[in-house]
This record gives sequence, structure tokens and C-alpha cells, in this order.
Amino acid sequence: MGDKLDDFVNKLQDQIFEETRTAYGELGFRRWREPKYQGAMDDADAHGRMTGTCGDTMQIFLKFEKGRVKEASFLTDGCGSSTVCGSLAAELALNKTPEELTDITGEHILSILGVFPEEDQHCAFLASSTVQEALDDYMKKQAVRK
Repeated sequence: MGDKLDDFVNKLQDQIFEETRTAYGELGFRRWREPKYQGAMDDADAHGRMTGTCGDTMQIFLKFEKGRVKEASFLTDGCGSSTVCGSLAAELALNKTPEELTDITGEHILSILGVFPEEDQHCAFLASSTVQEALDDYMKKQAVRK
């Protein structure tokens, strides 16, 4: 019986992976399986936290050095689509100046992914809005320091 169950589980997993690869594209599938830049950052210079219309909450953490994002990470309590978009948004923030961070939009994230489920595209906008919230936090802290 164990072999039949193992075969069933393996076939089911293969089916889920193939459906996800088709829906998210290759880049999205890889981020869904192994998200990059995931985790909190205790010593972040900037932090953004947003809750989307779907109820998912995302956080973006940024650490700056010499006027550029040296480290970036994200957390989400949301679905796989939020994880994919948060991972990509954190990566896009790396090495950017505050001015360049404004170029990270939901449209930009979706264009890089290429393929993404229409019903989940709001996750790209949640991720980009959270980056902008972190940028706002950073700019407010910089103004206080001056």
C-alpha cells in the first residue's frame, strides 16, 4: 500500500508543480518554490507594512549604505503569489537609490514575471506599495536626522 500512496503523492505533486509553473511562469515558479530575501531584518533603516484588499499583509525591510539599498528582505502572511511578488520586490530594491525605488511598481513586477494569474496580480501592487511605504519611512527618518 505504501508504494501506491507514494506514487499518488508524487503524481499529485508533479501536477501541482506543472500547474503552478504554467500559471506563474518559470521565474515565478522558482520564487514560489524557493523565495529569495525572505525574513525580517532587525537592524533595518526602513520598514514598510501594508495589508492588501485580499487581506494579505506584506512587510519590506531595507538597509542602506552610501545612499543605496545594501540589503532588502520581505515577509508576508499571504499566499504563494504574495511570496513571489514580495521576493521579487525585495530583489528589485537592491542597489537602488531612494529615487530609483520609486520605479518599482506593480506593472514593473508583473512585466518581469511575464506570466502571472490575473486574479493574483494585485499581489504585485501590494509588494510595490510596501516598497514605497518603506521608502517613505526611510525619507521621514532622514528628514529628522537633518
